Amino acid sequence: MSHAPTAPLDAIFAALADPTRRAILTMLLEDDMAVTDVAEPFAMSLAAISKHLSILADAQLITQEKRGRVKWCKLEPQALRAATVWMQGFGQFEPVDLDAFERFLETELEQPPLAE
Repeated sequence: MSHAPTAPLDAIFAALADPTRRAILTMLLEDDMAVTDVAEPFAMSLAAISKHLSILADAQLITQEKRGRVKWCKLEPQALRAATVWMQGFGQFEPVDLDAFERFLETELEQPPLAE
């Protein structure tokens, strides 16, 4: 039996473990956002938000692109495919319903994030 590398999965699950990062992903479900717009609803510094965004980007859950002087963030929903395939390997999980995942993230967003 061959084992796929776990590093990408480790990064994805570590990124998803934090409620602030899950809230950011929920926000990005709607559309691309400037970093300053992502930071607006959170009671933390821009540097702290940038760190969260870096973790999401390292896990390839988002991409960041500079447009003029503004840095934009974009959700990369296909990045969850590896985690989905891994979970399905246990035979206990149905294929991920992205609508249900969106509802879950919206519920998470309703809970105020912890200040850092």
